[in-house]
Amino acid sequence: MQKRKLNYRFHNPNSVAATADYILKILIDANSEKVERAIQAAADQVAQKAECDEGYSS
Repeated sequence: MQKRKLNYRFHNPNSVAATADYILKILIDANSEKVERAIQAAADQVAQKAECDEGYSS
């Protein structure tokens, strides 16, 4: 039996800008926790470096 290749078509009545905005909002919502963790990790690294620099006197 031969496999059929699936072909999908989507009708999008929105403008390109509206579609891009909608996709951006979905991606931001989906990745917000990951971004918050990355920001917190970066802030922690900066705080640790500042603590190390305070302890070092020349």
